[in-house]
Amino acid sequence: MLDVLIDALVDSLKMLPFLFAAYLLIEYLEHKASAKMKSSLQRLGPFGPVGGALLGVVPQCGFSVAASNFYAGRIISVGTLLAVFLSTSDEALPILLAHPDMLRYIAPMLLIKVAAAVVFGFLVDFLVRRFVKPQTEAPFEELCANCDCDHHGIMHSALRHTAEIFAFILLVNVVLGYAMYFIGEENISALLLNGSVFQPFLTALIGLIPNCAASVLITELFAVGSLEFGSCIAGLCAGAGVGLVVLFRTNHRPKENLAIVGTLYAASVVTGLIVNLF
Repeated sequence: MLDVLIDALVDSLKMLPFLFAAYLLIEYLEHKASAKMKSSLQRLGPFGPVGGALLGVVPQCGFSVAASNFYAGRIISVGTLLAVFLSTSDEALPILLAHPDMLRYIAPMLLIKVAAAVVFGFLVDFLVRRFVKPQTEAPFEELCANCDCDHHGIMHSALRHTAEIFAFILLVNVVLGYAMYFIGEENISALLLNGSVFQPFLTALIGLIPNCAASVLITELFAVGSLEFGSCIAGLCAGAGVGLVVLFRTNHRPKENLAIVGTLYAASVVTGLIVNLF
């Protein structure tokens, strides 16, 4: 029981550098940067999903946390956010490296996830530009709407945002950690019928759990042969870590957030099904 609490604290502390760096950058841009720089950051151009996909490959969910903040501040597009989410693997890479017989899967896994991130990121950005009414708010307007940032220095505001989100992340990690402790990995594994066509649907659902434990569980189940490779990919594509928690905390548009989660889930399942077919 104490180990669960310690693990939740450690996992949350890992996010602190990414959180603080993201908010420090946001505060700097809000207070110091010119309107031209804000505009250029808001519109990363058609290659935004490529950059997001490559950043997401880093084996931690810190970039998904930063991306959620940047999207809430309207610095990046929804396609770029989705690309980061899809390519993020959280703890999967270190776990595969710990299994010598699994090393051959690392390169294909990363390539598939990056390719899926780029394809779906471009697709979502295209559909949003084609069918969704452009948003008129300025960068950071909603993110800083109620924080009284103008009356404090950059460092103070960044620390305040970081502390608030860190407390929220820690609470979620503790709750999910104890849930995993009481349910047990074996019971979760029993729910995943090996060889079933529905397996990617189930693993993608598990991947949506905003905790490092989800990627650990999915990767370990794959390593012991309980999951097909495509099913593992589906779960890891959906596994955006605590980035989803931060998205719901900072982007005050519940319907929009749910649409992003639904798109992430659908893209993950489709990717997993395609991989299993071939």
